[in-house]
Amino acid sequence: MTHWEYKTIALEAHGFLGGKLDRPKFEALLNELGREGWELVNAFDTNQGYGQTRDVIAVFKRQR
Repeated sequence: MTHWEYKTIALEAHGFLGGKLDRPKFEALLNELGREGWELVNAFDTNQGYGQTRDVIAVFKRQR
């Protein structure tokens, strides 16, 4: 039986109306977690109103 552990990261969106991520920083984070065995399962944004993005949530998993 396979057992998984999960990790959730919240990345703050910047900009006047939100929605902008520091892409090089995000890619560096993905690569670092990938080296540690974490696999990105899903990523989604949270809304603070009128379609403005507040955070991007990234969910990872890896085998225990």
